[in-house]
Amino acid sequence: MTTQDKDKLDKVIYSYTTESNLLEEENQVLRDTVSRLDQELRRIKAPALMVCEVISVLSKEQSIIRIPNGNKFLCCVASDCELLSSGDQVLVEQKNLNVVKKIELEHKFNVEKFVIVEKPTETWEMVGGLNNEVREIQEVIELPLTKPELFKKIGIKPPKGILLHGPPGTGKTLLAKAVAQSTHSTFIQVVGSELVQKFIGEGAKLIKEIFELARRKAPSIIFIDELDALAATRMEVGTSGEREVNRTFMQLLAEIDGFKPLDNVKIIGATNRKDVLDAAIIRPGRLDRLIHVCLPNEDARLEILKIHTKGVRLSKDVNLKILVRDMENFSGAEIRAVVTEGGYFAIRANRSSINKNDLRQAIEKVRRDEELEEEHMHMFG
Repeated sequence: MTTQDKDKLDKVIYSYTTESNLLEEENQVLRDTVSRLDQELRRIKAPALMVCEVISVLSKEQSIIRIPNGNKFLCCVASDCELLSSGDQVLVEQKNLNVVKKIELEHKFNVEKFVIVEKPTETWEMVGGLNNEVREIQEVIELPLTKPELFKKIGIKPPKGILLHGPPGTGKTLLAKAVAQSTHSTFIQVVGSELVQKFIGEGAKLIKEIFELARRKAPSIIFIDELDALAATRMEVGTSGEREVNRTFMQLLAEIDGFKPLDNVKIIGATNRKDVLDAAIIRPGRLDRLIHVCLPNEDARLEILKIHTKGVRLSKDVNLKILVRDMENFSGAEIRAVVTEGGYFAIRANRSSINKNDLRQAIEKVRRDEELEEEHMHMFG
């Protein structure tokens, strides 16, 4: 064999070897792909596992679990499963409900979608004509949150919460926000009527989550507006809706009773109908400090009007002391509405300041609107 022939043979052998290696690599890639697809197919075909809660652990092999619809079952626990305890979240087979493994779920509060959680900006300077009410709230809510050592030293337990009651628009929400701001607390606002109407079947669970949320965001203030919708006098017999309200109310009482003294969570309830409240909510140890927020007198109305006209351009003919005499029985919200309506009258007249006639017309308009609303309530309420 000549040298030339030998070189040709070497080239042919090298070519076959290279091609063989490439084919082997392609075969390996295909085998890996088939194996991966096979695993994916088995995973997709595998039955889904159900998330359940452990209620009680009887032994390493048996536990009582609660499935999502609320039913409870005695089930076997897989031998390689971690040790369980009450309250754990576990994965179970849907067919026989055997516990497969324990899981850690990050708990997200669905309740945050339904309540207002904020850091208020309202200050005590924005509260007018409520000096006595402000002093009481500072003693009952602000002092225990800012100086708890005073109560520990004396050996007394501050109230867990207060009830603000009085006509609508008198500043109950403003008071609650102001004390939250002064104590740098998280403000969690719940509207009792919405809780009752929207969440039939879920009310008690949401109450529990609201208080858990408050503890996590402490120091915090839970403000329950329209408390009468949730805490009205209980009836022995009623519709399923009324029974659900009672269950929600009982959960509220249980959460209030569960608070330790000097906790960094306080409760403020507000209502226009104190007369319909169940006595259980205002007994000692619960919302036992009752603060009546009444309609402002003439001096208080002047103080409120000065707050709402601060920064507002007024004509020289405006005498606030005279104007407040025409606002008898006006609430703080209505006094604020007078200033706003007065501004609209000035804008319609293409003026850059509010004069006394604008404010007088505004007073009449607000009074007329209030009378129409009362007539409407009498007709359809």
